[in-house]
Amino acid sequence: MTEVIELKCFGTRAGEGNSALVILGDESDEAARLAFAKASNKPACVFVDADTLDYYYPHMRSPLCLHATLAAGKVLLGEQTGPITMCTALKGQELHLSQRDGIIYASLRRQQAPTVAISADLPARLLGQESIRLASPPAIASVGSAKLLLEAPDAAALHALQPDLEAIAAWGKAHGVSGVYAWCRRPDGALEGRNFNHLDPKLEDAATGVAAGALTVLLGHPVTLYQGANMGQPCLLRTAIDGEAILVGGAAEMV
Repeated sequence: MTEVIELKCFGTRAGEGNSALVILGDESDEAARLAFAKASNKPACVFVDADTLDYYYPHMRSPLCLHATLAAGKVLLGEQTGPITMCTALKGQELHLSQRDGIIYASLRRQQAPTVAISADLPARLLGQESIRLASPPAIASVGSAKLLLEAPDAAALHALQPDLEAIAAWGKAHGVSGVYAWCRRPDGALEGRNFNHLDPKLEDAATGVAAGALTVLLGHPVTLYQGANMGQPCLLRTAIDGEAILVGGAAEMV
């Protein structure tokens, strides 16, 4: 029998966070799963098949979604601390899930990012702002779903962005990159970000775990990352480095 469980992940407080559906006992094919994800109108769905996690957004199947991974981890771990090992359906990437002090963690290996020549005018063109001056050079990094990382000068500039979502989708498809993650440094030492990976601006992600992992790879140190306040869904993502592994963690609670 199919069971559908809704959770909110990466919330800064109880009852907040980015929604995901965890689906157990489903035996449908890819087309049916995509149709379900589209009809559900949730940011992400993850279908659990034995030791495999199969991810879907309303518009596409995904190789990896970390907030949905945390949701699955919460369901599968129960009261256990773990770790348990799962694999992603599309790429067979190994994920180690654990929890401590109410936080679910996904441990995964950094991945080889696509080598792409980034022209000088590309960031401004994708972000829809000719006058923007990035605070650091553009970079691509990956822990399983590559992101083009663009550092805005401050939070005001970050929240003023009105990106060309069609151009981002076309460029990402051409180069094997899963959208743009714009980010900035906060005065308190934390980071703040926005993810642009949907054609519909109303579907902007409130929390993007793969981007937190990618930023950790790029910067070479753990990060505390805020996201989603502009969507009315404030989220907090934390990362750690354990040897070659990147740990992405946050709250996960059942709705």
